[in-house]
Amino acid sequence: MVYDFRMEYCPPNSTFGEIWLNHGTSVCFMDTVAPSVVAAYLLIFAAIEIRMYKKYGTPVGESLPKPFLYKLQVFLTFMLPCLAALRFILQAAVFNHGVVYGYMIVSLGCILTVYPLSYWLIYLERNYLLPSVPPQGHGVILLIFWALQLIAECSAFFNLHQESWWFNLSSFADKVELGIFIVRFASCVFIFILGMKAPGIMPVEHFSSPMDNGPLLAGPSRQETSVNQGSTFRNFFSKMRTLVPYMWPKRDLKLQCYVLICIALLLGGRVINLYVPLYSKLIVDSMTGSDLKFRWDLLLLYVFFKFLQGGGTGGMGLLNNLRSFLWIGVQQYTTREIELELFSHLHGLSLQWHLSRKTGEVLRIMDRGTDSIFNLFNYMLFSIAPTVVDILVAIIYFVSAFNAWFGIIVFLTMGLYMVITMLVTEWRTKFQRSMNLADNAQKARSVDSLLNFETVKYYGAESYEIDCFREAILKFQTEEWKSNITLNILNSLQNFIVCGGLLGGSMLCVHMVVNHEGLTVGDYVLFASYIIQLYVPLNWFGTYYRLIQKNFVDMENMLELLKEKQEVHDIPGAKALEVKGATVEFRNVSFSYLPEKPVLKNVSFIVPAGHTVALVGPSGSGKSTIIRLLFRFYDINEGTIIIDDQDISQVTQESLRSAIGVVPQDTVLFNNTIRFNIRYGRINAFDHEIISAAQYADIHDKILNFPDGYETQVGERGLKLSGGEKQRVAIARTLLKAPSIVLLDEATSALDTETERNIQDALSRVCAHRTTVVVAHRLSTIINCDEILVLKDGEIVERGTHSSLLNLGGVYNRMWNQQIENEEEYNESEKGNLLPEKP
Repeated sequence: MVYDFRMEYCPPNSTFGEIWLNHGTSVCFMDTVAPSVVAAYLLIFAAIEIRMYKKYGTPVGESLPKPFLYKLQVFLTFMLPCLAALRFILQAAVFNHGVVYGYMIVSLGCILTVYPLSYWLIYLERNYLLPSVPPQGHGVILLIFWALQLIAECSAFFNLHQESWWFNLSSFADKVELGIFIVRFASCVFIFILGMKAPGIMPVEHFSSPMDNGPLLAGPSRQETSVNQGSTFRNFFSKMRTLVPYMWPKRDLKLQCYVLICIALLLGGRVINLYVPLYSKLIVDSMTGSDLKFRWDLLLLYVFFKFLQGGGTGGMGLLNNLRSFLWIGVQQYTTREIELELFSHLHGLSLQWHLSRKTGEVLRIMDRGTDSIFNLFNYMLFSIAPTVVDILVAIIYFVSAFNAWFGIIVFLTMGLYMVITMLVTEWRTKFQRSMNLADNAQKARSVDSLLNFETVKYYGAESYEIDCFREAILKFQTEEWKSNITLNILNSLQNFIVCGGLLGGSMLCVHMVVNHEGLTVGDYVLFASYIIQLYVPLNWFGTYYRLIQKNFVDMENMLELLKEKQEVHDIPGAKALEVKGATVEFRNVSFSYLPEKPVLKNVSFIVPAGHTVALVGPSGSGKSTIIRLLFRFYDINEGTIIIDDQDISQVTQESLRSAIGVVPQDTVLFNNTIRFNIRYGRINAFDHEIISAAQYADIHDKILNFPDGYETQVGERGLKLSGGEKQRVAIARTLLKAPSIVLLDEATSALDTETERNIQDALSRVCAHRTTVVVAHRLSTIINCDEILVLKDGEIVERGTHSSLLNLGGVYNRMWNQQIENEEEYNESEKGNLLPEKP
């Protein structure tokens, strides 16, 4: 065989400027423009990224693991240029009989350039780190390149009906071309998916120092980075099992009927969506041809169906409005149940958990989580599901009423649209999560600063707080920018796919109408109106999917709150505490907040009914811990705490705490009235009982001097009241509760001497004839206690009355003498300050 080698840029009967040829695109134009655009893009932006890595990149300097997906990514990256070279050889040597066209060389040169260059970028992003940029995935440049390459492959579908294209499979060469295309298309899809997953990019926690186990990189913490990894739909069914009980109104038969009616209306809407374009076709057909008829009946039915449907999208129709009206009660039920459950769960968590969390962050999680649950079900049930059903109905109808090509076009367009939407949205997940974390930090910072308003003023730190808040806002806006720019990328891909499918289907339909291939003008109207009717909710599909994904992200933190285990809980069958004399006993109690740091060691003592026992000792000796254990904020590690021969771990927490009244060192009041805060001791108390309690607490006259009396607002955390006034309100609240056991946790340590004496008188009335445990800072306040326990390093080192402990000459004696010396020095200092100045 003799080959006649010659060089022309385009095949015969074709020029580069002739774009549309024989119902399809020119192969010369397509194989020139698509590879050239992709190559030009990558060459420009890859040069910028390579320069950045060469200038600022830091090598990882360690052996990175090579997972299977990373090896597959590299294999496909080098296989595609090899496949292009094989295709070029087959075209030149076999199919074209030695003829090589210029567009073939341009296409091959572009492919042989871009894929090795893309591997270079993969290598740099895997093995080098940029400052302050945590390795969360591949960069935008590579992702856009893989997307453009996939779009270029999809452009071949424009030639489904071109006579000379290999889709016709008229020769062996066409079959080989189709086989190569299938392999090439599948490889591009896999590379795009692997690019978003980034199997070769190690997360931040991989780069940690063996000395401190902390990340070596600036950026998100280890916890945040771990949160950023993984799909939002992981553990989908587990999340649904948690949420569905709140969605189904199991205790309300009427709401259950509403749910069933809403589902019936939803199905009815799918039928209406099919009949609207059908009647549009019938109306057009009645106005074409020789036999024209005025079909007023068709017009009435068409308008009636449009009235039910509402604007073609179901947004304002009767069916949708009726469904929305019935769904209001279900929505309120869901929101109410989940908020109550979460609120109750938070109150059931331990004190240690609440001390370790920021209030502003918890409230933010609650707000976003509860809002996301209803939105999630609403989008899935009334937006995503109807769209999918409409697509399936459209495919079935077009295949049966038109031909299989219409069904294939609809299936490919909408399937590709949904797949790309879900894949890119999954890739965007980490940016949405990072934005939420930054949002949490911003809100927590502002709440924490405002709650500590006084401290900020004391130290003149307003500018520091403003700077910290500015940094939090800037970090949030940085993450917000990343989220928004990736959203723009997704919107561009969606628009390209939708327009491509609409163009292909419309051209096929018009071609069949013009050439009288079984379709009428009414059929084109049917196709166009039905497709547009489908594409409108399909465009919203991306939005709804993003909202669902966002709601899953917002809901994750709330579900984590619900999964927090209650460290202190009632045993099954726990009985109520029966208080007889209110004798309290600690038997060999040991406790630690952390396993390696014990707080109490084998502590034993008894507080007989009606007696007062004081706990003294240096800071950190375990005094306040004893109070918390008796109130059962924590469960002990060893030993037993007994009240009237009943183990407190075997009784209900509600009955235990109702028998105990606490006057804490730092009294925190609700931002409400004085009346409300006193009544909190017993919610159902009458006004005269509140006044009586205030009188016993020696604050009634003070309250009457306020302009609003008992209706005076105390402000946030009671900041409008003085320390002594807050303490008296707390005492009045405890008096109103009338507990059998009273716990005083250094209730007067932060007060001046005169106020302390007044408070002591009120406390003596609270403790009269009640079992009392006092944690004392000033020893002068406990000299009349029945017994004093001296704690040191979690152990009782001395016990006895005030006089016996002084005679013992031990720890208590030294503490007493030290306080006497401090008071004498303070008094001398005060006298010196009162002396008149020398002339």
